[in-house]
Amino acid sequence: MNWKIPLFKIYWDDEDITAVTNVIKRGTYWTGGEEVQQLEEDIASFIDRKYALTFNSGTSALHADLLAHGITSGEVIVPSFTFIATANTVVLAGATPVFADIEEESYGLDPEDVKEKITAKTKAIMPVHYGGSCCKYIKALRDIADDHHLVLIEDAAESLGAKMDNQMVGNFGHSSMFSFCQNKIITGGEGGVIATDDKEVYKQLQLIRSHGRVEGKEGYFTTTKELDYIQAGHNYRMSSLTAALILSQFRKMESIIKMRREKARQLTQQLASLKELHLPQENSKERHVYQMYTIRVDNHSIREKLQHYLSKSGIMTKVYFEPLHLKTYYKQKYTYAKGCLPKTEEVAEQVLSLPIFPTLTSDEMSYMTRIIKDCFG
Repeated sequence: MNWKIPLFKIYWDDEDITAVTNVIKRGTYWTGGEEVQQLEEDIASFIDRKYALTFNSGTSALHADLLAHGITSGEVIVPSFTFIATANTVVLAGATPVFADIEEESYGLDPEDVKEKITAKTKAIMPVHYGGSCCKYIKALRDIADDHHLVLIEDAAESLGAKMDNQMVGNFGHSSMFSFCQNKIITGGEGGVIATDDKEVYKQLQLIRSHGRVEGKEGYFTTTKELDYIQAGHNYRMSSLTAALILSQFRKMESIIKMRREKARQLTQQLASLKELHLPQENSKERHVYQMYTIRVDNHSIREKLQHYLSKSGIMTKVYFEPLHLKTYYKQKYTYAKGCLPKTEEVAEQVLSLPIFPTLTSDEMSYMTRIIKDCFG
């Protein structure tokens, strides 16, 4: 459909074009170029981590991270209110995802339910930072992980640049993943990165990312030396073209976040009079980067009516997220059923993500606000 207002638009400028063009024009090192290492150094510094390693997607990054932590069996506690990759990567690593319920403010894992789901088989907890926010109880989840000698892996795919108590999202767990897919804060179309302070995990990530190959500072494409392969690995590398684009986006990320926060502020101001809507909130200790602008209504029928009304008016919306434990694969393989996660199921029937992006205009916001108000009479 040719939407009047799409759910998102990628922010780009001439610097992005130049960055990619420069890599193309040099005619070599489209993989393994200096842009990859520079991006890794910049991300690590930004999040205040010792190490960062790029991957060709957030999904491959998360998969590699589980393997690097040695999680190839046992159980990993995850939310059901998330993108499918959070659970799928656990399965692909050889472990079993155990779904826990969420709390209603940040839509992050509920620590009390997490504690109930811990067994002798539990090896890790994987909280999700939803839609550009920080999981409200991330510090409590770290405490739980430490108390039970578990790994805490932050799925921070949507929240690069978000903060809690002036601490960066991605700096609470033993490691963290960020995504550069096309609808994220900054993007290369695809891409991901793992950040960690653990040197051994970092070394394992290097092997997993590139065929189990031992490389020095000289990469595979820059050396004539014979290199050794000490384990089986994947080809999860990020190309230099992608890294150059993300690096260019990263250098203006704070201005992109500022624009997104301003659009969110304006939307909240314009929609505040509608008692039928529960609007996204941030507290004084948090910096929300609004990768999504998700509203909540009282029930499923109201949500369906509103989404249909907006679609007829050319405004794209999307439900983020439908519960994973009710998807066919997880129902059949792990015998999950409706009623297993009551809060997740309730929230998933009430949320709706509205368009938000840096170049969203005042006219577009006014039009969207008018259509929503028309829907509610």
